[in-house]
Amino acid sequence: MSSTHGSDVATPGDNLLEVDSLFVSFITGAGVAKVLDGVNLTIRAGEILGLVGESGCGKTTLANAILGILAANARHEMGSIRFGGEDLLAMPRSRMEDEVRGRRITFIPQDPYGSFNPLFTVGAQTLEVMKWKSPQRAPGEGRGIAGFFSRYPRARRRTDAEAIGQMLRAVQLPASAAVAGKLPHEFSGGQRQRLMIALALLPQPRLVIADEPTTALDVTIQAQILKLLKQLAKRRGISVLFTTHDLGTAYEICERITVMYAGQEVETAPVDDFFRRPHHPYTVRLLDSLPRPGRQLREVGGEIARLIDAPAGCRFHPRCARATDICRRQRPPVTSLGGGHEVRCYHPIVEAASR
Repeated sequence: MSSTHGSDVATPGDNLLEVDSLFVSFITGAGVAKVLDGVNLTIRAGEILGLVGESGCGKTTLANAILGILAANARHEMGSIRFGGEDLLAMPRSRMEDEVRGRRITFIPQDPYGSFNPLFTVGAQTLEVMKWKSPQRAPGEGRGIAGFFSRYPRARRRTDAEAIGQMLRAVQLPASAAVAGKLPHEFSGGQRQRLMIALALLPQPRLVIADEPTTALDVTIQAQILKLLKQLAKRRGISVLFTTHDLGTAYEICERITVMYAGQEVETAPVDDFFRRPHHPYTVRLLDSLPRPGRQLREVGGEIARLIDAPAGCRFHPRCARATDICRRQRPPVTSLGGGHEVRCYHPIVEAASR
């Protein structure tokens, strides 16, 4: 099968995506909201990375920046997003739309129902996606207004239809005309999310961004979807950026976890090390807020930092009992703790090494 991935194909373990010192602000009626404040993030080829944090910490904005779909009032101030060695922020918009978004980088939304047109069958919508995003489609094919009205090449349509059937079976849905002829509302929530996974994988991407894809599902279905997504990604060597506020979900699917707080990343660690040996005060308090048998719940305490007139330095310092003057003045640099564990803190909690 032909591929359009080109030079971005990476060996497992190599860095596929590198976000470096990314600053993104939003112009609002109340002032400038500094939503991403020098964020750094790395995703290796074939890795499932969890991006966790409270609502409003910047997870979705970071995902949108990678996809190139920031809102009109957003302003990229500084930093780069390198994918397969190329800076996506410097890439021409036409090439980003034609070659990257929806092809090399795909997306699984939180609300699968809202992502489908309720008036058209699932089969028709899936074929329409493949008309433009199929791995068989050459870059630039059908570009522009004339291309929008172009016919779907018969040979490629047949090949794409076969790929759709294989993918439906892979996500444990029947590859039948009856399924293709149904409208979105005729599927359950779990089935719709399986369809979204299929749509994300059909273009044979290198990276899938999954934005809290199991939030709307009950616990049993949630576990099934997580297991399915992990199996399919690993089998195909696809990297996944999995954003969530649910640490339990992150534990089930992720290999490494990066924690964000108020637009800053504060700690990154392999998943087992993250849960057993957290070092940033925010991470420790976040884990202490999880319900555990025989332990009383502890709140993080304090108020979430405002993104308009945000605190200088480490943005967690107004809620941190360990903060000193340098925390209030200057953001901590990255400190490597070994084994891929990194933290941004002047006063990490070393006594948290055994939990």
